[in-house]
Order: sequence, then structure tokens, then C-alpha cells
Amino acid sequence: MLWVKAFHVIFVVCWFAGIFYLPRLFVYHAMSDDEISNQRFKIMERKLYYGIMTPSAVLAIIFGIWLLYFNVSYYMQAGWMHIKLALVLLLIIYHFMCGKYLKDFKRDRNKHSHKFYRWFNEVPVVILVAVIILVIVQPVF
Repeated sequence: MLWVKAFHVIFVVCWFAGIFYLPRLFVYHAMSDDEISNQRFKIMERKLYYGIMTPSAVLAIIFGIWLLYFNVSYYMQAGWMHIKLALVLLLIIYHFMCGKYLKDFKRDRNKHSHKFYRWFNEVPVVILVAVIILVIVQPVF
């Protein structure tokens, strides 16, 4: 079980690294006004999303489900776990929103300002703080 937990944490960290960095790239991409920068950001965003974020997300979820399997009866009765899983679902939705924005930039159809992406970039911070508190403290609900 410790190996499964270790790999779950590794892939969560990798996923969050991408989730924190991709919207930051969107900020700079939205501010760019030359074709060379535009093309460079498209490449960086694509590689980050498909090469790091998505594989890490899939593996974090697989190892997370595997961890649940070890003590499913306890986890399904723990209120903190229900909240954590809801937050993970929000994070998955956020991940797909990043993919949508990536496609908008790819097609040169971005509709948002760099300020929007600065705020958008704060969402996973709140989710991460909440998940860590839930997992470590395991408050009773």
C-alpha cells in the first residue's frame, strides 16, 4: 500500500505542477502579440497538457482509486473523503477547461484577457489547500 500511496502522491504533484504552469502560460500567451511567441506558446502548452498534465492526471486517479480499494468501507463513510472526491471532480473539470482554452489558443480564438487567466490560475490553489487539509486533518463531518 505504501508504494501505491507514494506513486499517487508523485503523480498528484506532477499533475499540479502542470495545472499551476499551464494557466500561467495562458497569461503570457494572451499578452503576446507576435507570431513567433504565439507559435512558441502553442507548442509549450500542447506539450505540457498532453505530455505531462494528462498522463499525470490519469495515473494520479488510477493510483487514488487503488488506494480507495484498500479500505473502501472506511473511506465511503468518511465525510472528509466525500468532500475530497468532490474537489477532485472539480479539479478534473478544471483540467478539461484548460484543454478547452488550449484548443482556443491553438485555433487563435482566445476570448479571454491575461487578467482572466491570472484569476483562473488561482482556482487549483484553493482546491489543493482544501484537499491537503482534508487528507491530513481528516475532520469529522
